[in-house]
Amino acid sequence: MKSSLNMAKEIISSKLDLPRDVIMDIPKIIITGNSEITIENHKGIVIFSENQVKVNSGIGLVSIYGNNFEIIFMGGTTIVIGGKFKSVIYESGR
Repeated sequence: MKSSLNMAKEIISSKLDLPRDVIMDIPKIIITGNSEITIENHKGIVIFSENQVKVNSGIGLVSIYGNNFEIIFMGGTTIVIGGKFKSVIYESGR
């Protein structure tokens, strides 16, 4: 069941035509093929290695598994990761 705060955020987002992911504190994940992932609205990197990346977000951890990871871009609340991706898993914190 949604909280009244979350329901209010969704209504505001809809009425003001604001991006839902920013208002609701949800990460936006864009996967380009299997070689690049962009994560917007993240809360920081928890783990970064050649075959695993864990990024904190407003909904919990986002875990990415694969090989040859590298950070292509990182600025503000956006990160672009390159490599060969096998899976993306949401580990809900709520």
